[in-house]
Amino acid sequence: MQHFLDFEKPIADLQAQLAELRDMANSGDLNIDTEIKRLEKKSEKMLRETYERLTPWQKTQVARHPDRPHFKDYVAGFVEDFMPLAGDRAFSDDLAIMGGFGRIHGHRVLVMGHEKGDDTESRLRHNFGMAKPEGYRKAIRLMKLADRFGLPVVTLVDTPGAFPGIQAEERAQAEAIARSTQACLQLNVPIIAAIVGEGGSGGAIALSSANSVLMFEHAIYSVISPEGCASILWRTADKAADAAEAMRISASELKKLGVIDKVIGEPVGGAHRQPEVAIEALGKALADELRKLSGVPAEKLRLARRAKFLDMGK
Repeated sequence: MQHFLDFEKPIADLQAQLAELRDMANSGDLNIDTEIKRLEKKSEKMLRETYERLTPWQKTQVARHPDRPHFKDYVAGFVEDFMPLAGDRAFSDDLAIMGGFGRIHGHRVLVMGHEKGDDTESRLRHNFGMAKPEGYRKAIRLMKLADRFGLPVVTLVDTPGAFPGIQAEERAQAEAIARSTQACLQLNVPIIAAIVGEGGSGGAIALSSANSVLMFEHAIYSVISPEGCASILWRTADKAADAAEAMRISASELKKLGVIDKVIGEPVGGAHRQPEVAIEALGKALADELRKLSGVPAEKLRLARRAKFLDMGK
């Protein structure tokens, strides 16, 4: 069953009418093909126009859509010969961050990213994509392993933020995030990050301090969630839409600010409507970036990465 967002109610109503007409047509009692075609065109037009003028808050809802592709879907879609790796070799294996070796369009890489899960059981198992310190320490271990073998690193970011629980703080969450960010910046190999859904806070930057940062058209990337920002500034989460507008969290705004390098277009109606199309587009975009960065000397990669982040906000 398709899940419609709040702002998609007119589209949902029209689709419901279409479903009723199709049932009537299938019964054979009436010939209403013309009316069905008219409503189909109207529905397509309404969907296209709605997504052409999404507000930042509406984009936030799209980025959080439960049916958007997740890490395992991208791996299945364009990563060949994927060999998963597990554990931080210190505490445990945090399933909020997954990774392993594989090939993207023929390029040997280490690919890792956040996994949110797609049903109640898997979401709990993956902690909704919110990593604990052992998740970031696993990321550090995998990045160092890739560096040792001279393999580019590809990260897929989709997290509300790092896990805020007491256990995470007891195990030095802030230090783990800082070390992961540092590991990204010190790599001698190319690192390419893609914001595929939510890019929330330090939990995102710990995997996206990259030479090239790509971002889906309807993804978001911010230092804090709109609800969190609104709670601080206005003392109420009801102002989340205003916060989303003020923070400039959309891909188009972040591209203008130089925070990201490339916006990847999504199918009409978002990646959740045609996941195969979105997965293919991301795979091609990553392959293009891998080709561009192939053969660049290690020192140049590190200096470019450092300059890129120091220049932000000037």
